[in-house]
Amino acid sequence: MPNIGPLEIVIVLVIVLIIFGPKRLPDLGRSLGRGMREFKDSVTGKDSGDDDDRPELTKSEQADAESAESREKTSADAS
Repeated sequence: MPNIGPLEIVIVLVIVLIIFGPKRLPDLGRSLGRGMREFKDSVTGKDSGDDDDRPELTKSEQADAESAESREKTSADAS
């Protein structure tokens, strides 16, 4: 069975860069890292207990949440 050398790794990285482009590579790396972390945690049975499982809000959802908070504060001040 042949060994994978540095030249083969460079060729694979160049092909990945051509296929996905430089803008999507950080997202791919981030999602790969999250997947590996989740797999490792599930295998070891470790529960991190942080809020990484919660999906992140989009900008519009975040703006809606902030406007709802400000409305709650103004209604509480008016009471």
